[in-house]
Amino acid sequence: MEKIIEEKNQGTALTLEKDRKNTRNLYIESYGCQMNFSDSEIVASILAQEGFNTTNSLEEADLVLVNTCSIREKAELTVRKRLEKFNAIKKTRPHIRVGVLGCMAERLKSKLLEEERIVDMVVGPDAYKDLPNLIREVDEGRNAVNVILSKDETYGDVAPVRLNSNGVTAFVSITRGCDNMCTFCVVPFTRGRERSRDPQSIVQEVKELWEKGYREVTLLGQNVDSYLWYGGGLKKDFDAASDMQKATAVNFANLLALVAEAQPRMRIRFSTSNPQDMTLDVIETMARFKNICKYIHLPVQSGSDRILKAMNRLHTREEYFELINNIRTIIPDCAISQDIITGFPTETEEDHQDTLSLMDYVKYDFGFMFAYSERPGTLAARKLEDNIPEEVKKRRLSEVIDLQLKHSLKRTKEHLGKIEEVLIEGTSKKSELQWMGRNSQNTVVVFPKEHYAFGEFVMVRIEDCTSATLLGKAVGYSENN
Repeated sequence: MEKIIEEKNQGTALTLEKDRKNTRNLYIESYGCQMNFSDSEIVASILAQEGFNTTNSLEEADLVLVNTCSIREKAELTVRKRLEKFNAIKKTRPHIRVGVLGCMAERLKSKLLEEERIVDMVVGPDAYKDLPNLIREVDEGRNAVNVILSKDETYGDVAPVRLNSNGVTAFVSITRGCDNMCTFCVVPFTRGRERSRDPQSIVQEVKELWEKGYREVTLLGQNVDSYLWYGGGLKKDFDAASDMQKATAVNFANLLALVAEAQPRMRIRFSTSNPQDMTLDVIETMARFKNICKYIHLPVQSGSDRILKAMNRLHTREEYFELINNIRTIIPDCAISQDIITGFPTETEEDHQDTLSLMDYVKYDFGFMFAYSERPGTLAARKLEDNIPEEVKKRRLSEVIDLQLKHSLKRTKEHLGKIEEVLIEGTSKKSELQWMGRNSQNTVVVFPKEHYAFGEFVMVRIEDCTSATLLGKAVGYSENN
């Protein structure tokens, strides 16, 4: 089940139809989380105004940008190999400029320019509007860097170019940054403090996507449940806001309702949630609106209270169970997925068994599991010895994956015999004669194409399954068409 352990770090070349007025070509690769892919669309939009077409051909490129991830060491190693390749190309095509974007740029800053000398430009996640100036610096023969984190930048005024899109689903960023200082995570250091985007700009972007033929959006943030709009500013400064600002503030549950009501036929998803911040009103809002998908990605990281405390996760095992119970009660058919880290410093076999028993309690639909990877600059790296042998980390990871496979199969079997709404997203990877799409619970569904078309909502009877995929036959159109 590749879905379970996928690291999402495969490069993606973004393609934009050429504008005859543009004279230079941009090639961009994205690694890591969905936010990075969304940011790449913002970058392409900004540079399109500066005379750049985007191309999926490296041979045509004048500017190569790599949007990077720092969440695990493996992701950074992958990026370094790509940068070495691009640097080698410059020896035969010296006009090419290479830049690093995103979290790795923010973490390493000018080191990539001054010590390693493998790029021309380093740009942090809050500095993309400065790209035109930085490119001019590079064109004039100077290296360029901007990794200053912003207190208010949300890119809410930039209309993303929908690149590498299937034309049916799209990402809409609603927050940036993270205030939750998990000891294993670099995100607060690479993306800064939490700030939220004007809700009306979000509603307008979703409206425009519907008019262009998109039928599903995912509201994105490092921690969507922390969304809080009170007129602008950092979330941490909300306590100092005026009484009027507090009275008219929009939280995440309010935002979900606004979007759902404004576009009642648009499917709505969101990612990622943090257990300590998800509130009952979010779950109740999900239950109230048919077009909000019944799926929550709810990272737990560990089932041990001792390890959760060492991770600075501000929830306990019992509090997590209470949240799961509320979800199951209010939305009985809701799918839940997880992130789990094995081999965190000081993790014992008892701690590991606590994680397995938590999984047995929840029985997640699917998940994303990793062995602990120490990240420089984090509190864990500074204060905790990475003292779990690699073979122990890998053995525990294997046990977690095996258990998740068992639970995933149990969950997919629960769909057998049901008729479920599926949004057609494209042709199945295994057969040109079959469509693939996802149901409300975010499970992939494959069925014969027949007369149905890309982008349509259809009702599918589920006849068979694997641990990752539902197999069925369409029985008619959904009323959502």
